[in-house]
Amino acid sequence: MKNSKIELFDTTLRDGTQGEGVNLSVEDKIRLAKRLDSFGINIIEGGWPGSNPRDKEFFKKIRSVRLNQAEICAFGSTARKLENIEKDPNLLALLETEVDTITIFGKTWQLHSKQGLGISDLDNAKLIEQSVAFLSKNGVRVIFDAEHFFDGYEQSQSFSLDMLDAAINGGADTLVLCDTNGGSLPNFIYDATSKIVDRFSVPIGIHSHNDSGLAGANTLMAVSAGALHVQGTINGVGERCGNVSLATVIPNLVLKMKAQTKTELKLSELSSLVKFTYDIMNMHPDTQAPFIGKSAFAHKGGIHVSAVMKDSNMYEHIEPELVGNKQRVLVSDLSGKSNISFKANELDIRFKDSKEITGKLVSKVKELEFEGYQFEAADASLELILRELSGEYKPYFKVLDSKVHISYDENHNENADATLKVLVNGDIEHTASDGDGPVDALNNALRKALSRFFPELKDVRLTDYKVRVLNEQEGTGAKVRVLIESAHQDESWSTIGVSKNIIEASRQALTDSFNYRLAKLSKWGKNKTEELILS
Repeated sequence: MKNSKIELFDTTLRDGTQGEGVNLSVEDKIRLAKRLDSFGINIIEGGWPGSNPRDKEFFKKIRSVRLNQAEICAFGSTARKLENIEKDPNLLALLETEVDTITIFGKTWQLHSKQGLGISDLDNAKLIEQSVAFLSKNGVRVIFDAEHFFDGYEQSQSFSLDMLDAAINGGADTLVLCDTNGGSLPNFIYDATSKIVDRFSVPIGIHSHNDSGLAGANTLMAVSAGALHVQGTINGVGERCGNVSLATVIPNLVLKMKAQTKTELKLSELSSLVKFTYDIMNMHPDTQAPFIGKSAFAHKGGIHVSAVMKDSNMYEHIEPELVGNKQRVLVSDLSGKSNISFKANELDIRFKDSKEITGKLVSKVKELEFEGYQFEAADASLELILRELSGEYKPYFKVLDSKVHISYDENHNENADATLKVLVNGDIEHTASDGDGPVDALNNALRKALSRFFPELKDVRLTDYKVRVLNEQEGTGAKVRVLIESAHQDESWSTIGVSKNIIEASRQALTDSFNYRLAKLSKWGKNKTEELILS
């Protein structure tokens, strides 16, 4: 059995929703189920129909959704009482879903059966066996989740094994060993799983939580020991510290351990699947997540970049494209000429005297970073600097003068208005606007001034605004760094400004943002301002 293929079981729609801040509607769950199916997941655990109306509704609606290959699975517990198991509401709710696969959990830690349920070992075994048998007799595949198995196995092997025997006697098709508290160590997981694999003829699964930061290691050790069924959530969300992340486990299984999965996975779509999952959960992605994080293949130190340019294997353990990610080189005060050269090549920028220009750029970037700029977070501002030195770009407009006025009425309501002069191709526009605060007023005034020349800017949105005080010890005289993220349809870019005046820093970042958009529209031609105005 150790040579068999791995079955991938995703519980994002069930266990993942138990994570803090996660709330999925029925439609959200259906959309995510479709993406998981398309990726190649074998079993998708849709929810617990016996616990809430939303999951009941999900199972009703998913019946009419055609999936390519994934099975939808329902989750629940063993019966609450030994009497009238056939009438147990939870078990009946599971059967009402009309799915072909059902997962139920039972207590395999003596602490839980005695103190939690308050029943004898024998009665706990009966609950498990009879609950599994009831479902099995109704023609469904039963996956038994041995809750707190590893804690229970450590306390009393005989008790935990008896509970697994009970599940098998009831007709369980798969036994899943759960590290529910997430406190077990990899070696223990391996040893225990090996013994269970040798003892039972059915497939053994693993369900790991990340409370000790070891969920990934524990899952891989279980597979090494012979587990053939792997449970997790696609982005690692879940109760407390979360579940094992399938986005980490799957590449390790396929690319490192060379394991075979039951279905062919679209591995190159993994990064986009994780991003989609975070988006639908309205959560920020983990930028440093292995394999699929934005920073997973980002290089900053000059020595590292120099090595990567010669052979990426020196600092990358896989090709990023295999999981739908990409290599990134960051430019900062830690940069060397290699960083600048890489960035220029990436952006297809050509310098007449590359060595001289590259040296000047390194010095300029280091100087600006010392002043407080952070170009790794402001890709658009960096690109403007590179293209201006290459001769491809000159600013499309210049702010000659700007003033922002803030006042408060007798009810302490803030009123902000901005006035400015903008020079465009020899023409001066003088305008004013108000806003919800000084920065918004400045943004509105700048847009208004530029609208006559560049109507293309009307659809540019400011999507994020961040301010950081750089040298707090200088009090009110401290410099601030402003980072602005702008967007047009699906494209987004970041710009930066630094000043002792937050309004001036904001103006710098806004100016870069609009200039960047205009330059992109002209495809970096040598200042095609007139073309833009006439178009």
